[in-house]
Amino acid sequence: MTKIKILIEKINSGDNTLFQELYGNNQDTLKQQADRYTELMNEFEQAHGTDDVDLFTSPGRTEVGGNHTDHQYGRVLAGAVNMDNIAVVANNNSNTIRIKSAGYPEFTVDISDLSKDESQLYTSEALVKGICARLKELGHEIGGFNAHIHGNVLKGSGLSSSASFEVLIGAIISHLFNGGKVDPVENAIVGQWSENNYFGKPCGLMDQTACSVGGFITIDFKDPSKPVVKALDFDFMKTGYALVITDTGGDHANLNDEYASLPAEMKSVAQALGKEVMREVSTEELVKAIPDIREKVGDRAILRAIHFLGDNSRVVDQVEALESDEFDSFLKMVIQSGNSSYMYNQNVYTTLDSRQQSVALGLALSAQILEGKGAWRVHGGGFAGTIQAFVPQDMLDEYVDTLENVFGKGNCHKLFIRSKGSIKLEL
Repeated sequence: MTKIKILIEKINSGDNTLFQELYGNNQDTLKQQADRYTELMNEFEQAHGTDDVDLFTSPGRTEVGGNHTDHQYGRVLAGAVNMDNIAVVANNNSNTIRIKSAGYPEFTVDISDLSKDESQLYTSEALVKGICARLKELGHEIGGFNAHIHGNVLKGSGLSSSASFEVLIGAIISHLFNGGKVDPVENAIVGQWSENNYFGKPCGLMDQTACSVGGFITIDFKDPSKPVVKALDFDFMKTGYALVITDTGGDHANLNDEYASLPAEMKSVAQALGKEVMREVSTEELVKAIPDIREKVGDRAILRAIHFLGDNSRVVDQVEALESDEFDSFLKMVIQSGNSSYMYNQNVYTTLDSRQQSVALGLALSAQILEGKGAWRVHGGGFAGTIQAFVPQDMLDEYVDTLENVFGKGNCHKLFIRSKGSIKLEL
């Protein structure tokens, strides 16, 4: 029996423990995922004429605590979700990496020349080349391979499909050429480095780390050059809750100034107090200084600074609640974080068009349904787009039906925090 046939047989078995960790216990879902892998393996064998393949998966991620805290060197809490990028991969014993992603043109990267190419800015080629360049600089082996990738991490949902792709490539190189020895956190740092330096987009480390490590993680950016990453020992699957991300619509176009105002205003408060970022400011210092700085920085900036201080501290308490298995306390703090984003950070709706408040409407509906039984908050950058809710399983249908009746069928995505990050599937 060929290796692909053996792998297909293993993933189609109804009691595959690893598959259940990745995708849950629903038999229909497990069958859909098995079919997804099977189709990708058959496509790979037809294209490359080999069945000597390895399988990889890399999750998307969700921000759970610390809304707009990272750019002020604060703390965040994030989790890997069960939407993922998967890959069928084989070493091709060459200097060429060849990648075919479903829905995108195939591309190649020549690893004999890893110099930065300005013409490749904002491309997948640049990301892959940068990852190879940085891994090589760090003393790791690199090599050529063929990969077919299928992703279901939603674009524009705040689930970080790009970070998932980056650490997927890092995991592939780690296992094909380095015996799996590239640490998940190092893989995340390499992905971030590539996105910053080769792709051309500044970004923090939260997205890549959550995707690479898996489960719940907390990151402290007090020293942004050496962020402290901690994985939490908490099994979300045992809570009886689903994580629901709802796309409430709204247009992200023309919101760049809104997003840019958040770090700018927080920094203006810090600088008015002689500091660089809000992480260096205490609540006592801020409150004492308010009469002197109001006219200079404006009230909204002060409110956003108050949000930072509260949410940055709240992450510590959320981590403690999860580690103590006090999930009800954790849920209360999710609501507190969401309320702070709404009232103080003011990133739930845009000031450009006050008639359109889809995120606020989604939160209002969530509060009506889940009051006393779940949690809800804005998800990601805010102003438009997605909300996050922790929903008891016995209320899941009611919640989804209500929100999809307003925002459209298929706009609620039922997820969970999965324990595995970017890994090679050992079946």
